[in-house]
Amino acid sequence: MTSEGGLGKLTPNFGGGQPPKLDQAERHELIELLREDQPWKKQEIQQLLNDEFNVEYHPNYLPTFLDELGLHYAIPRTKRPDRPENAEEILDERVEYAFDEDAHDDPHNKREGDEEDEDWETDDDICTDGGTVVGFFDISHPQPWDNSQRVYSVDKPHIERPLVKADTPAARFYALNGTSVLSLPPDQTKEEICACFEQNPRKRKRILLVLDNFSSHICKHTRKRAHGLGIDLVFLSAGSPQLNPIEPVWKSLKWESSPLIVDGEDEYRALLDDIFGELTEQLSFAASWIDNHLSGFFSKLS
Repeated sequence: MTSEGGLGKLTPNFGGGQPPKLDQAERHELIELLREDQPWKKQEIQQLLNDEFNVEYHPNYLPTFLDELGLHYAIPRTKRPDRPENAEEILDERVEYAFDEDAHDDPHNKREGDEEDEDWETDDDICTDGGTVVGFFDISHPQPWDNSQRVYSVDKPHIERPLVKADTPAARFYALNGTSVLSLPPDQTKEEICACFEQNPRKRKRILLVLDNFSSHICKHTRKRAHGLGIDLVFLSAGSPQLNPIEPVWKSLKWESSPLIVDGEDEYRALLDDIFGELTEQLSFAASWIDNHLSGFFSKLS
């Protein structure tokens, strides 16, 4: 049996195989329907496809189809009521103020309400005339049982790990142009936070340190001791952890360490230190922060 025009006329115009369940016009219509009431969960999109177009995609393929449509996805982030709408603008102002050393006569860490006649002196062995190191500080409580990865085995389908608990927090200093440090203070009191600051290595440079406004970070004791160590503190607005690049570092550290089996807390802490050192050699965690908040101050980082 032949057809006018030869075998080419019998070839489907979709290139062979199964035709797409939705043609271009239907895909455009779907996008407009999704735009009207966004955002959507995958189950809701599946129901919409069924109701409006009488088609159904396998759950494993649906994300691929949505990518082909050009849809974007994100995990909803809880908005804290105390976070200001202009948190990024506030950070820009604070970074600029910290770099403009001629803009203020008082020490950078001194605040309105601190005693005017109190001396804020830099330690005798501290020298800050060699440029500026920019870094980020945060405290977390990692645990060896925070397992978020599967592990595979040929002979043992059931894998157990010792119940190991880390009772103390981990303090992290992620440096953009210096040495990153992981400290293990016994607690988060202001005295221990200052002890962590004293571990930060320096080479004739001041440190500009970005951190949240936790009570032991923002108190006068910590601010004054930081000044003595040549550390100028830049506080993030309340409820703005997304503006601290150390957060994705910590997320990656937990992911890398989660499947590893350790026999005790000391081994776990040593493991964290090794992984943290490897991760913080990368600037990619802070790439957007550098572009958004630091691009105008590169000359001061020498």
